[in-house]
Amino acid sequence: MVTIVLYPSPGMGHLISMVELGKLIIKHHPSYSVIILTPMPSLNTGTIAVYVRHISTTFPAITFHHLPDIPLDPLLFPSMEAIILEVIRRSNPNVNNALKSISESSNIAAFIIDFFCTAAMSVARRFDLPVYYFFTSGACCLAKLLYIPTIHRTTTESFKDMNTLIHSPGLPPIPSSDMMVPFLDRTTTDYSDFLEICEGFPKSAGIVINTFDSLEPRAIKAIADGVCIPDQPTPPIYCVGPLLAAGGDDSHECLKWLDLQPMGSVVYLCFGSSGVLTSEQLKEIAKGLEASGHRFLWVVRSPPSNKKEDRFLPPPEPELDVLLPEGFLNRTKERGLVVKKWAPQVAVLGHKSVAGFVTHCGWNSVLEAVSFGVPMVAWPLYAEQRFNRVMLRDEMKLALSMDELGDGMATSAEVEKQVRQLMEANEGDDVRAVVKIRKDEALAAMSEGGSSLVALAKLVASW
Repeated sequence: MVTIVLYPSPGMGHLISMVELGKLIIKHHPSYSVIILTPMPSLNTGTIAVYVRHISTTFPAITFHHLPDIPLDPLLFPSMEAIILEVIRRSNPNVNNALKSISESSNIAAFIIDFFCTAAMSVARRFDLPVYYFFTSGACCLAKLLYIPTIHRTTTESFKDMNTLIHSPGLPPIPSSDMMVPFLDRTTTDYSDFLEICEGFPKSAGIVINTFDSLEPRAIKAIADGVCIPDQPTPPIYCVGPLLAAGGDDSHECLKWLDLQPMGSVVYLCFGSSGVLTSEQLKEIAKGLEASGHRFLWVVRSPPSNKKEDRFLPPPEPELDVLLPEGFLNRTKERGLVVKKWAPQVAVLGHKSVAGFVTHCGWNSVLEAVSFGVPMVAWPLYAEQRFNRVMLRDEMKLALSMDELGDGMATSAEVEKQVRQLMEANEGDDVRAVVKIRKDEALAAMSEGGSSLVALAKLVASW
């Protein structure tokens, strides 16, 4: 048996798209088996454990190799990214044991890693394995990361202090303050860690990207032409997306509610699996939604805790009566539904009643919206999401932009304005027209003979 070993980083969005890559390989190239190294329990929330069990029972062709826990004190680290990178570094001996054990019973053809897992490259070398990256964000983001070492060598200031536009091959100019969060301050360990990751890409046998050719043609061409890494060869790239998780829970109360709404009448608001907003911001959103007059489905989570030790725990159940303006739920009950913590997003975006999406710009959410032809309002919160907003608005023309004040808050008037523009105005029509074309192209890319399946065949041929 020839095996492909996948090594995702612990974030839920990263794990899900890595599993979808495994499913894609097995579906179209069933002679391969896929083994996924699962995230370590210290970073493994209950939801991840439930998800892994679900995949194991519904998709037995994918097997999971559980890596032992690496106990860390999260309070000693400046960021979630720093914790993840440290756990992955310390997991190298366990990855070594896993590869050794797997190679005793099967022939490993390729080791595919998340970019957070760059530290495992040294382990793969001991087994003489070709290492491929699976990049879970878009080609625009990858083009920027490939060019970061060049920017680093030619500048001395931190992005947060530059107050200028950053130019890179294949991309529109980016305000320096909208660069990915770990890169904003070059004096931090996050910056040096992520710079090292960017320098790891050219050392790989190839980079697999969760995107499709016609979604980001300029960035894909710039990478393929080698101009993003001007001083050494660029590995081959394989655009195999959009990879989406299946619909999931179709019994959720919000889907029954959507069934009762007119076609194309609802705006959906959700900020990803980790996005949280302050209680002040939640009240502003509520006021804006009420003033807009539009039907809405809104996923609300509890605001972030002020205690440092709570930042890595799942937030408690939100108390809607406390968090939202007095009487809001009652006044809007005929045209709005507020859901606590989670909604089956793929099923929601695929519902005929949903006509707009206010999103945090996480890449999985973007691909889901594109695949169902739902136009977006981009409202980034963390990671590479501010960068994604610029791409969605200026390059891909798939989203309007929620404009925040200096403190990151968006007013109720801004929320009302963007919801109205998305659902009523010409701006919404323009975005809707583009996203409808991309929806058809996404479907074509994943169909027989489509660009993403052709790229997958080339990837498999390289093994």
